[in-house]
Amino acid sequence: MKVIFVCTGNTCRSPMAEGYLKSLNLKGVTVTSRGLYPGGDTVSEQSAVSMKKIGIDIKNHISKQINPFDLEADLFFCMTSSHAAALKSIGIDEDKIYLPETEIPDPYMKGQAEYDFCRDMIIKAINEALFCGVFTPFNISFAKQSDIKDIAYIEKECFSDPWSEKAIEESMNAATSFFIAKKKEQTVGYVGLSIVADEAYITNIAVLKDFRENSVATILLLRAIEEAKKKCAFISLEVRASNEKAINLYNKLLFTKEGQRKGFYDNPKEDAIIMTRRF
Repeated sequence: MKVIFVCTGNTCRSPMAEGYLKSLNLKGVTVTSRGLYPGGDTVSEQSAVSMKKIGIDIKNHISKQINPFDLEADLFFCMTSSHAAALKSIGIDEDKIYLPETEIPDPYMKGQAEYDFCRDMIIKAINEALFCGVFTPFNISFAKQSDIKDIAYIEKECFSDPWSEKAIEESMNAATSFFIAKKKEQTVGYVGLSIVADEAYITNIAVLKDFRENSVATILLLRAIEEAKKKCAFISLEVRASNEKAINLYNKLLFTKEGQRKGFYDNPKEDAIIMTRRF
């Protein structure tokens, strides 16, 4: 899928959106951004600073105007209804235009705090679209009792010491939230999230082997992070010390190492790295 983020001048909002979605490295998704007016300008300093705060470098972005070669893109993500109207006026199919539920106002010529707020609005809007399957074929939803069997199946495929259906049900009844990823009607992955007071913990995350190179774990983790942000000071998890691929994913999503548990895992015996993302 080719995604183009669109704003007015392509110096503030759309470059931040482009930088964020690119940073997720979603399989099969290419990302760029455009403006409605002639380009050639550098990205706004405040936008670059906002993105640098979350580890994303967009300082070399140069604005570009939307052009006829862009019209074959699969999705045009607009910041406001006026951008959507402008795209329709040049013949872009309405089915290709996506407008977030809450429009994202222009922070141009305002203070850094306004740019940071705009960045957070953009990230929230992109994540919401991601969870609804706008960019990928996977939808994320709260798990119900009827999903326990699917979760247990994923556990058996992924772990040497899997949770039983009974253990999953008891955890669900004890206020652990489970989110599942589905492709059409097939459950392909899940994440468990436990919240105690203002602390959030990932209890487990697993994806079926056939879907592990499809960014499903990234999307599930983002969903858990969004939920934790609502009332928690941080979100934390444990990972096998040898699981470099998972550790790299957690680092990409701004988790950092904050401790280690000796001999935490069995089958085989191994230390756990404690990784935390603070809000």
